[in-house]
Parts: sequence; structure tokens; C-alpha cells
Amino acid sequence: MTLTELVTHSGGFHADEILSTVVLSRLHPDARRLRSRDPALTSAAPGRIVYDVGRAYDATAGLFDHHQKPAPLRPDGAPYSSFGLIWHHFGTDYLRALAVPEADLAALHAQLDNSLVRPIDLMDNGALDPSAAGPLAALTLPALLERMKPAFDVGGPDAEDAAFEKALGLARTVLEASVATLAARARAEGRVLAAIAETGTGRVLELPQGMPHLSAIEKAGADHLLFVVHPRDGDWALNTIRKSAGTFDSRADLPAAWAGLTDTALEQASGVPGARFCHNARFIAVAATREAVMALAEKAVAEAEA
Repeated sequence: MTLTELVTHSGGFHADEILSTVVLSRLHPDARRLRSRDPALTSAAPGRIVYDVGRAYDATAGLFDHHQKPAPLRPDGAPYSSFGLIWHHFGTDYLRALAVPEADLAALHAQLDNSLVRPIDLMDNGALDPSAAGPLAALTLPALLERMKPAFDVGGPDAEDAAFEKALGLARTVLEASVATLAARARAEGRVLAAIAETGTGRVLELPQGMPHLSAIEKAGADHLLFVVHPRDGDWALNTIRKSAGTFDSRADLPAAWAGLTDTALEQASGVPGARFCHNARFIAVAATREAVMALAEKAVAEAEA
């Protein structure tokens, strides 16, 4: 059946129905998008999907609300928002529409559900306090989308709809970028695992280019690795390896004597001709050649093991 209408509620908006619209409009770009609370439009009809309004959840009828009692719950008892329901039923097709390889679909669907969809579900239902994000609470995606609502004294019959469209653009950019990031990580995994195998017990992992590597290092249990090197456009980079994705702490920092130095000063401090730069925070250094970056890496390993 061809879908011709995507219906959500009018008035104020939240992250869940905006992100639901991102997914559904990607899958059904020719469907008419409506924002209404008219029961004639928010009830089941052929060719229609209704979400975040209507007080019913019936996937076979195209109804995906979560405000009714009893509310739809995940298998673990956590509440769904409309986004969680739409993601559950249409997320895999959405990823396929973004050209995610079939072999990666299930893993990426689960990763995005855990990292993005579920938190929005919880926050929309009041089961997760925005303050959980700490000092960055005002920069979470739900908070940013909320800020795009029209001000209280900005009137006009189309103000809410115009703001919704702007918010939709931001949400689409964020969701598609999230998919692209995870897809790139999946593509890189095989290459990184092969490089780890080739490295053996060495402390320095050499990659053919810059790419996501931490998740593959963790998957391989390669706790012996301390640094990563790879070519860039015209030079080579030496990077530390984070202890985990949730921290900036490294398994080993670059030598303190290199911090903030460039060119001749770094060459003298490191004893490596071709050393070009070391960040003040000591998580990256740059050298002119592979020979130079490997020499820097050797010295960084020696200091870390001392």
C-alpha cells in the first residue's frame, strides 16, 4: 500500500515527533505531511501513518502514539515515545534507505536505538531528567530542538509550522550524521582488526589512513596498544588511544617535554628530525615522514613504559 499522508499533532513540538518525521519522510518523500489534532485526520485511514497523536498504538493500522493508557513499553519496561515506536518498526528500512550495508543493519539499528532513540524516549516521558547531561544539558538535541519553537510573542497562524520545518532540518542533519558516523565505524572495523593482527604484541598500531579505531581495539581486546600512527595529507600523525569512548583520558600520554612545541623546538626536545607539532594536551603529534613519526612513537612508548 502506498502511503500518502504522514500525520502528527499541531502546536508545540518535541524531539520525538520531529525525529519520527525525519525517518518517515525519508521513506515516503512524496507523502503529504500534516500537523493537526482533528480526529478525522488523527485516526486510522488507508495510506496514512499517525504518530505522537491519536492515543492509540496499532502498527497494522498505522497508529503510533504513546500518550494513552496503558502506554506502550519496551521489553524491559522502559516507555516508548513516538520516535521509539517509529524506530522499532521503520528504523531498519530507514538505514537501508541511507545505503547502510545489509550486514551492518542490525548492529547499527541497535546502536542508534541505545545511544539516541532510547534517551529521547525516556526524556519525552519524564523518565530521564535533562540534568543528567550535566553542564551540557542545554546542548542536547531535545533542548536544541525545543529552542527552535517560536517565541511566545511571535504570532501568526503559520509560526509553529514554520518553526517545525526549521527544527526538522536540524534533526535530519543530526540523525543522518549519526548514521554516517556509525556506518564509517563499521566499515573501518575490519581494517583495524587486520592491522591489530599484523601488529602482534607491538605497542604502536599503524593504520593506512585516519579512521575510527577505538571500538575495534576494544573488540580485539588489544590492551597492549598505546598509540596509533597513520598518514595524513602531506604528513603523519601520532595519536594516543583513549581508555574508553566516554573519556578523554589516554592509555598513555605523549611526553610532557613535547607539549605545545613545534618544528625546531620539537625536533630538539624529541631528538627526531622532522617532528613538527605536539598538542599542549599531549594527545596528538605530527611529523613530516613515516620514519619521523615512528621514531616519535618509539620514544613515546619508551617513556610510557619507564
